[in-house]
Amino acid sequence: MKKLNELMSLDGKVAVVAGGAGLLGSQIAEVLAELGAHTIIASRNIEACRSKCEDLKSQFAGSKSTALELDISDKASINNCIKNITGNIGQLDILVTCAWSGKKNDWDSISDEDWDSDIEVSLNGVFRLIKAATPLLKQSSGTILNIASMYGIVAPDYRLYKDVPQANPPSYGAAKAGIIQLTRYLASFLAEDGIRVNCISPGPFPYQETIDQFPEFKERLCSKNPLGRLGIPHEIKGVAALLCTDASSYITGQNISVDGGWTSW
Repeated sequence: MKKLNELMSLDGKVAVVAGGAGLLGSQIAEVLAELGAHTIIASRNIEACRSKCEDLKSQFAGSKSTALELDISDKASINNCIKNITGNIGQLDILVTCAWSGKKNDWDSISDEDWDSDIEVSLNGVFRLIKAATPLLKQSSGTILNIASMYGIVAPDYRLYKDVPQANPPSYGAAKAGIIQLTRYLASFLAEDGIRVNCISPGPFPYQETIDQFPEFKERLCSKNPLGRLGIPHEIKGVAALLCTDASSYITGQNISVDGGWTSW
């Protein structure tokens, strides 16, 4: 019988974190590196990826990390990234899809172009990245961790966004709901290859500069939440560690909310 430290070890594993230089993606990259994985940081901003790799190497002595350019809205970029991993590393055990970009629209301001762009990045890009990575993941009986949102489960309360420029677009929640369902679908159809697929739905983890600039927005978010506070980025690490290691070897097709209880009422 394996001990917990053995179940949680990622020694010899290779993990890709798409969006691994971002607010939450960087925290997931850190915990995977801490557990021993060769961590590949991939995003459009290659300099930010390289900077994060250097940060990981300084935090975790002996850790391996690689920066790769990846634009999940570009099929060629996705294919080039996976070809790079196939040719230069030859292994992929964990894929984390945490990349996102979009505009802060609401129902009145969103355009057809905005909608199409958000769906392309937040849903279509995730589909294409997983599709391209599946052959490598089949070889390792790997793990996929998708990052959705509490707004893939519940609707935004419009009152939270009154008089602040932090509107939440309808395309975002629609795409994230699609990610949750895609997670379940893939958990079923990739199970025969030994691939596990799970999802995290983060709650309110706003950027610090947003909170500093709009304290009233912070107060509204906190009052809406059962725990009465905002999420701290490192609070994503525990569930990511669980779902990316053998500690969750009998868990697949699940969506876990890390939201301070937001979606519980």
